[in-house]
Amino acid sequence: MPGQPFRLGIEALDGRLGAVRADAVHEVLPEVPRQAVAAHGFALGLASSVSGTTVWILQTTGRSEMGEPFGPGLSAWGLDPGDLIMVRVSDAASLLAAGEEALRSGAAGAVIMSGWGEAKVHGLTASRRLMMAARSGSTLGLLVRANAEPAPSAAETRWSIASAPSAPLAANAPGRPAFRARLLRSRSGAPPGEWTMEWDRETRSFVTPSASGGLVSRPADRPAAAGAGRSRAA
Repeated sequence: MPGQPFRLGIEALDGRLGAVRADAVHEVLPEVPRQAVAAHGFALGLASSVSGTTVWILQTTGRSEMGEPFGPGLSAWGLDPGDLIMVRVSDAASLLAAGEEALRSGAAGAVIMSGWGEAKVHGLTASRRLMMAARSGSTLGLLVRANAEPAPSAAETRWSIASAPSAPLAANAPGRPAFRARLLRSRSGAPPGEWTMEWDRETRSFVTPSASGGLVSRPADRPAAAGAGRSRAA
């Protein structure tokens, strides 16, 4: 994975992102705490873009708010249970320590770190350690922080995620999971923006929305978006 670009699978968006590295840590923040499930769905989608095992480390303090991963739901998402290793930790410090070890080992294709709430350990120094571990292990790292304000970070990109309405499929079947993804910052210099996309379990990739037939993009600096990238207390 060294030097390989980070891709969502949508050509127009990947072209705009440019040379974003995959052997790096990317931050995913729910737009508001109740969107934590959507943020994790987005992170799972990104993890599916690389080959190999996904290590998912969950901080248990968020269990009462976010619930537990549901096996049949993960299978319906398109994940192979044999490619997923789940680890539970009790606090933010343990989350970062386990994430750093998993990233540095190089044994996984992707490492998802699911945190909940404010913690002093989340900061520039911790994010730099995670970035060095991702580089060393040539591994994709995804740090999901729910119910917390953005902190100084060395992450390659930072995203704010919310769910979006999905369009029914043929015969009025339930539509694909849909997301409103807002790029807040990118170390590659890609400008901020907002897009709507859907998850296709068959191809295990994000696709353009079936309702519009194309990628929906809006500037991130529109007045209605002010402050939308921040996670707020419920």
